[in-house]
Amino acid sequence: MTRLAAMAAVLLMAAACGDDSATPTTPSGNTGPIVLTASLSAANEVPPVTNADANARGLVTVTLNVPRSGSGAVTGAGTADFVAQLTSFPARSPLTLAHLHAGAAGATGTVVINTNLSAVSPLVTDANGAGTLNVTGIAISQADATSIAASPSSFYFDVHSTLNATGAIRGQLVRQ
Repeated sequence: MTRLAAMAAVLLMAAACGDDSATPTTPSGNTGPIVLTASLSAANEVPPVTNADANARGLVTVTLNVPRSGSGAVTGAGTADFVAQLTSFPARSPLTLAHLHAGAAGATGTVVINTNLSAVSPLVTDANGAGTLNVTGIAISQADATSIAASPSSFYFDVHSTLNATGAIRGQLVRQ
């Protein structure tokens, strides 16, 4: 009888546990926005900036709002948001361009996503040489989002100034 009681107990425990095959096996973090950051520095430009913008610095957060599968793969086009805190520029510096490029550290590359900052409507730093760039809803293709997500360090963000039309500060992306 003892053997029969033990077997019944095992069967009851198995029934109480139920079927857990419906439990997700992928972390929920794989389907939200893709968040990347870059520390921006004049020394990272190619060639490094050595004029009045040489002490300029910044930090950018790039958020890719794209649909993703349960495994985290990008499944469609979406938008990109950019928030950059910029400091140590000369007072009242016009910042004329800001964009994401394809390219490794030390190399220049083509623009992949433009923030639409321009010489016509620049971001002008304050009296302390600081400013905040906040741009949302820039269209991004599935192909570009997939490439950036797969290899963030192969992309960089840079900000151009009137003084440094080819780039004032720059940094490689890192996935958060």
